[in-house]
Amino acid sequence: MRILHTMLRVGDLENSIDFYVNRLGMTLLRKKDYPHGKFTLAFVGYGSEKENTVIELTYNWGKKSDEYELGDKYGHIAIGVKDIHTICQRLEDNGCKVLTKPKIMKNSTTILAFVEDPDGYKIELIERD
Repeated sequence: MRILHTMLRVGDLENSIDFYVNRLGMTLLRKKDYPHGKFTLAFVGYGSEKENTVIELTYNWGKKSDEYELGDKYGHIAIGVKDIHTICQRLEDNGCKVLTKPKIMKNSTTILAFVEDPDGYKIELIERD
């Protein structure tokens, strides 16, 4: 068994695709409209769905981000990165919200940062070799 994907509801699909693809460096793997259900699905990730866990962006036609509640049980998505300081600076330079600048996690040697996607979902960046 393995985790296939995590689904996030988004209010502006193109804006979300832009964030995950052009800001976080993922690839748009597939995108499909479902007129009968009035929604569109887009899958993004760092590799093929066959071998990697990906993110499913779900856009319910006509529904805006502020019509959803993130809920207080949701935490974050974690992404391993190299050179976290450069990545965070690049994200800020491109208008992305960096919530927590790179820092060493308390009682650890792990360097992490938090950014926010266009819909308010938290993304934890963890520096990896």
